[in-house]
Amino acid sequence: MIAVSSAMRPSLAVWKFTSCDGCQLSLLDCEDELLALAGAVRIAHFTEMSKAIAPGPYDISLVEGSITTPDDEERIKAVRASSKYLVTIGACATSGGIQALCNFTEPGSYARTVYAHPEFLSSLDTSTPVSSHVSVDYELHGCPIDRGQLLEVLLAFLAGRRPVIAGHSVCQECKARATVCLLVENATACLGPVTRAGCGALCPSLGRGCFGCFGPSDTANVPSLRARLGANGATDGQVSRLLATFNVAAPKFRAREEGVTP
Repeated sequence: MIAVSSAMRPSLAVWKFTSCDGCQLSLLDCEDELLALAGAVRIAHFTEMSKAIAPGPYDISLVEGSITTPDDEERIKAVRASSKYLVTIGACATSGGIQALCNFTEPGSYARTVYAHPEFLSSLDTSTPVSSHVSVDYELHGCPIDRGQLLEVLLAFLAGRRPVIAGHSVCQECKARATVCLLVENATACLGPVTRAGCGALCPSLGRGCFGCFGPSDTANVPSLRARLGANGATDGQVSRLLATFNVAAPKFRAREEGVTP
């Protein structure tokens, strides 16, 4: 086997914006696979893992977190300029995250509720996905992302091909696990029919309705689900609150606030 020097390997950078770090931890959770990955790429910037930072440009940048501050706006432009490929990871980076609840309220209302001195904060009135500010080469959804899907994305970009990531709903994962449909059988509030697969239908397998962690599936029909939930006895407000979590600002989920059919 011919050893490849670090300088000849593709460089990987991981960046944090406004987020909880959960998606970066998913990468660290790869453990044995991460060791193999470290042999195939040069991890040039990943402050969650190491203080060592190598200057760009970078072949692949993974970006976690939404854009919620003026500094975020400027920094993401610098990351884009120094990256050959930019991949956003997680609900915050792909849809604005749960912090995007602020998009539907009076500016500063959440800050005034949480902080004693919000005047010391420097933040935007909205929380937006990275794609609202710079071009993105691929979006990997989830809160947090799935480690297997992340490895597939990285391997795909290293191999010069498009990642193979499912776009169907959680319902298909439920059927694969032989999980009885909670929505139909038990009238349980569940976002599985409109949520992107990737979690292995974990919550439904434990008897809990899907929370929509992976955001809207490619075929999400939110109005149809709203009708079904209404027939099961849920009020419009209850359905709206069900949608107002990790991907509240994702276009197909956000339509509930704007009265627009997705």
